[in-house]
Amino acid sequence: MAKAIVVYFSGYGHTKRVAEAVAEGAGADLIVVDSDGNVDDHGWASLSNADAIILGAPTYMGSVPWQFKKFADATSKKWFTREWQDKVFGGFTNSASFNGDKQVTLIYLQTLASQHGGVWVSLGLPPANTKAATRHDVNNLGGSVGLLVQSPADASVEEMAAGDLETAKLYGARVVDVARRLHG
Repeated sequence: MAKAIVVYFSGYGHTKRVAEAVAEGAGADLIVVDSDGNVDDHGWASLSNADAIILGAPTYMGSVPWQFKKFADATSKKWFTREWQDKVFGGFTNSASFNGDKQVTLIYLQTLASQHGGVWVSLGLPPANTKAATRHDVNNLGGSVGLLVQSPADASVEEMAAGDLETAKLYGARVVDVARRLHG
């Protein structure tokens, strides 16, 4: 079984719930980017030992929040030694809007993975794009690059759409399956 890590920042708890669903699907451990943008030494060691790294951040003002950016900048030490070369990567984002420029955040995460020489895993699920589709359907936001999640600004963590959380589990399983096939 490939070893997967979900590393994420969550401002209000919604992205944390998505990270937990992704980790459930992947059988992955969770590493939190804290409110100061830091990851502890154990987290860095876990990332180094992982076959797959799934990156998660909310979309704030069209990109990742500064806390995640600080973490991403700190990965330059791994970049310099090519430590994460050929690891499998995936990514997800959450925002209050259905669109909210989430694609920009996913492209940021994909670019970070690519700079490390990683192999990016797409969502791999068709969109739920019929008149009969609901928020309970898998991939109801129609993502392809990675996982998109929408949490209304006035909704609690418990009110998150079932389809988004199921999509998160399926995506986590897909990323770890690709890592298993590439890394044994």
